[in-house]
Amino acid sequence: MPEAPIAVAMSGGVDSSTVAAMLVREGRSIVGMTMQLWNQRRLPELAVEGATGRCCSLDDVYDARRVAEQIGIPYYVVNFERQFEEQVVKPFVEEYLAGRTPIPCTLCNNYIKFDRFLEMADAVGAHYIATGHYARVRFDEASGRYQLLRAVDGTKDQTYFLFGLTQAQLARTLFPLGELKKPAVRDMAASMDLAVAAKSDSQEICFVPNGDYAAFMEAYLKETGVEPERTKGEIVSTDGKRLGEHEGVHHFTVGQRRGLGIAAGEPLYVIATEPISQRVIVGRNEDLLRDGCFAQDVNWISIAGLDGPLRGQVKIRNKHTAAPATLQAAGGRVEVVFDEAQRAVTPGQGAVFYDGEVVLGGGWIV
Repeated sequence: MPEAPIAVAMSGGVDSSTVAAMLVREGRSIVGMTMQLWNQRRLPELAVEGATGRCCSLDDVYDARRVAEQIGIPYYVVNFERQFEEQVVKPFVEEYLAGRTPIPCTLCNNYIKFDRFLEMADAVGAHYIATGHYARVRFDEASGRYQLLRAVDGTKDQTYFLFGLTQAQLARTLFPLGELKKPAVRDMAASMDLAVAAKSDSQEICFVPNGDYAAFMEAYLKETGVEPERTKGEIVSTDGKRLGEHEGVHHFTVGQRRGLGIAAGEPLYVIATEPISQRVIVGRNEDLLRDGCFAQDVNWISIAGLDGPLRGQVKIRNKHTAAPATLQAAGGRVEVVFDEAQRAVTPGQGAVFYDGEVVLGGGWIV
């Protein structure tokens, strides 16, 4: 019986293209698939001339198809625009309007790239999927669980965005780049003469073409005919003193310093936003320090759950250095108590729990 093919999620970038070429070189049967997630022609008022650094554009589809032809594999474009809007874009807008700072890439991984994509893999008879994410998976015999591990290249590690993956998804997922460092991947792409070997990495959220989240939300709400609730309000100090006004809490995130629209004799930062009162509270840098936080909707990966206090390290945003902490169950949520206070713990972001290189799980900061 012939080997079941591997469905490779091809974004048109150097990482996923190298994954596909690597697997072909190993003699594996491959099917390339690109997920069409967002119509880049929508909201033309936000278009930026010559904008680069985004994924999922029409140019990326062209690049993925070109690589697929080059390495000689079947290739399909799968349209997930409707699902992406419902499960990623709308929650992104709703979270910002509610005074939280969302992570659309994590939502996309949870509900599109490792959910819908597996369904499409089934449709082409593929058991495994492979992606260009920098992460690793291994099966732990002692616990009988699949574990998610940090990538060897710590500067490219993407496990922070993958904390929602389930055991069933990890059992069918390959991360061929997890053992490699980015320069080696580029060298490999160049050695195989891939058309995208020198292509720059994507940086921006794919559906926000100019990086201005607030402008995107306003344009999106206008296009969809939704009249947002009142979002204007006051900017106040930590002791309640009125310092100015703002045009909406969705313009602010915890830790923000620039663009506050107020004059002060010292640097001020956003300490919190209050969507009900529509107040934005600002203060000094030291006011951002927090001893802990709570995480809800926790997904456990490498362990089954907590049966008592557990020591680990916790990342509260992608570029944050995981901080030593104690985890403990707290009425359906997980309480994180840091050894040392951490700066800018932000509602809506992920709290991802590690034990060294192993990802224990993660949830959403409340």
